[in-house]
Amino acid sequence: MTEAYIYDAVRSPRGKGRADGALHELTSVALSAKILNAIKDRNGLTGHAVEDVIWGNVTQVGEQGGCLARSAVLLSDLDESIPGLAINRFCASGMEAVNLAANQIKGGAGQAYIAGGVEMMGRVAMGSDGAAIAVDPTLAMKTYFVPQGISADIIATEYGFTRDQADALAVESQRRAAAAWADNRFARSVITITDQNGLPILAHDEYMRPGTDMQTLGALKASFKDMGESMPGFDKVALLKYPHLERVNHIHHAGNSSGIVDGAAAILIGNAEFGQAHRLKPRARIRATAKIGTDPTIMLTGPVPVTEKILRDAGMTITDIDLFEVNEAFASVVLRFMQAFDVDPAKVNPNGGSIAMGHPLGATGAIIIGTLLDELERSGKSVGLATLCIASGMGAATIIERL
Repeated sequence: MTEAYIYDAVRSPRGKGRADGALHELTSVALSAKILNAIKDRNGLTGHAVEDVIWGNVTQVGEQGGCLARSAVLLSDLDESIPGLAINRFCASGMEAVNLAANQIKGGAGQAYIAGGVEMMGRVAMGSDGAAIAVDPTLAMKTYFVPQGISADIIATEYGFTRDQADALAVESQRRAAAAWADNRFARSVITITDQNGLPILAHDEYMRPGTDMQTLGALKASFKDMGESMPGFDKVALLKYPHLERVNHIHHAGNSSGIVDGAAAILIGNAEFGQAHRLKPRARIRATAKIGTDPTIMLTGPVPVTEKILRDAGMTITDIDLFEVNEAFASVVLRFMQAFDVDPAKVNPNGGSIAMGHPLGATGAIIIGTLLDELERSGKSVGLATLCIASGMGAATIIERL
């Protein structure tokens, strides 16, 4: 089977996902086009250089609707002969775009793809597209639906994680992210975003709060306690599914959950022939990809079974992995991953994660693959695994090998 290689990875800085965020003036299509142009220019792509642009975004409504991928290609400087495919696997959309592109290359369907995603959470509100699992009572009742924050708290309750543990992980995420930026560890991937006049508007992840400490987080109110304990009483729904729990321990808040931000990312993937034709050197090989469905109530445990699946499919064990990127949707997601595999915390998100820098839903999967690649190169390590939890109970993962 044909090998799929990563030739380049580009992302925007992550801007605060609100009206005063630095990227707020840009539409999803405009930011996507800037990232596509960066990939094009950095790699000298001309004409029909890639088979397709596969682009993830979660809230596919309004300016993020209407096959955003094709709109982004047309706004960019890419050739109009390149089509576009918009996909949605919730928080793993950017990763699924990469995995889909890689597997099409491996299957012989084209020599190269640009894959990634975007989410402008300050312009297109999360959940504004509606979701049957949340609003259709027949499905909600069948699946014992609760919001994601309640799911994160169920994980903490089920697996015995305390608020102090969650807060400590959040403080460490902030510390690592600040150290990574100070050491210019993101310099190869992050591009400065400019306005229509070419003036810089954001060159640095904007959401970070490097002064965060345990005392600061300790003063925050649990975000999902009222939602769980008052009407409509989501805790009661959860306990119907998990009757062995006496109650749900609400430990998550804004400081130990992922930040709402704007951002985009793209990865250039191709076979060996593509690299030779364009005089590009591959940076990594995509060794394996995987996805899985999980319990939709606890919802966010997917990184554990999907990691088990991808390792099994690849004939590998957890000890074969040098570095891990586990999306910090909520602190308990990462705590559960480390508990399940007994991995060294120093190998997990060594440059911080979404708690510190934010989680632009449709882009994050591509962002963490790029971050993983950069860190493998910086540290001289060989093999890395990236994984995300996914709404409605799913997991996705990618294993890459540095070349």
